[in-house]
Amino acid sequence: MKLFVPGRLCLFGEHSDWAGGYRSMNPQIDKGYTIVVGVDQGIYADVKPHPTHLIIKTTLNNESLIQSFNLHKHKEILLAEARRGGVFSYVAGVVYQVINNYSVGGLEIDNYFTDLPIKKGLSSSAAICVLVARAFNLLYDLKLNIRSEMELAYQGEVTTPSRCGKMDQACAYGKQAIMMIFDGEKTDIIELNPPKKDLFFVIVDLGASKDTQEILTRLNKCYIEEANKVNENVQYYLGVINADITKQAALAWQKGDGEKIGSLMLKAQIEFDKYMIPACPSQLTSPVLHLLLNYSRLQEYIWGGKGVGSQGDGTAQFIAKDENSQQKLIEIINLDFPKMQCFKLVVRAEYSNSK
Repeated sequence: MKLFVPGRLCLFGEHSDWAGGYRSMNPQIDKGYTIVVGVDQGIYADVKPHPTHLIIKTTLNNESLIQSFNLHKHKEILLAEARRGGVFSYVAGVVYQVINNYSVGGLEIDNYFTDLPIKKGLSSSAAICVLVARAFNLLYDLKLNIRSEMELAYQGEVTTPSRCGKMDQACAYGKQAIMMIFDGEKTDIIELNPPKKDLFFVIVDLGASKDTQEILTRLNKCYIEEANKVNENVQYYLGVINADITKQAALAWQKGDGEKIGSLMLKAQIEFDKYMIPACPSQLTSPVLHLLLNYSRLQEYIWGGKGVGSQGDGTAQFIAKDENSQQKLIEIINLDFPKMQCFKLVVRAEYSNSK
């Protein structure tokens, strides 16, 4: 059986997923709101059942680099592998959760092609986890809906050293855009209508580096340490400001109003910089990201742009004015910033899950 799971792009609301989770400890904290959509790039695999083992072959973005992995599906072995970290830990973590909850055999995965950038804020690890959960669901007829696949994938990923938020597994929805609302342990999902006009995005791997764990550690401290101005500003941005921007963006998305989406991206980045950078200046000052966002040659082709994922110098996103502008944007970035890599995302007025 062939499966494809895309990465996901968080258009708005990064960090508010885990921040909203703190409402279970302190109901004064605001809910988190995100808008998430699947990208065109992802993980492709052939999957089939195996009686006793977990067997994986992967190419990991490089057709000449084939890695393989073979484990008996004993709980203790899988748990130890999950806790070790690394790409295979995600698979082991999900399998561990599956066999804890269901009576199933093993699984053989041939990940024959991956065009999703790894560790660039597009949830490559979550895509792996969703793919494994979906493979078990379909091969062993577990009758799970998408939300249940997401939860199984999430539990698998947090079995590893990874500390993802519940937003990441939204890649299970494919190209369907969703708004997620995070209220303590509760997560609500609203499927957004397809835009009334085509929308043209460019995702840019900045070819730089960032420390996501440092960002998450510093920002989480703003919710558990004694209140001060820096901590209050982080909570204010991820709460009140983010909720307002994201709700407006959901309306603009469904209208296909690229200009409004772009202006909201610009506003989100300006406010992020004002309220969030002081909490982790070493990572969130992000000079490469800001150089690209403000690059003069790009401005006539875009409605707006902002950082992606945990922010920092990892990935940027732009919304282009039209299809020709999207192509021109890519050409300029490829020419003027050769270390960067661009990816198209086109959301049609009639979206398709044909992949």
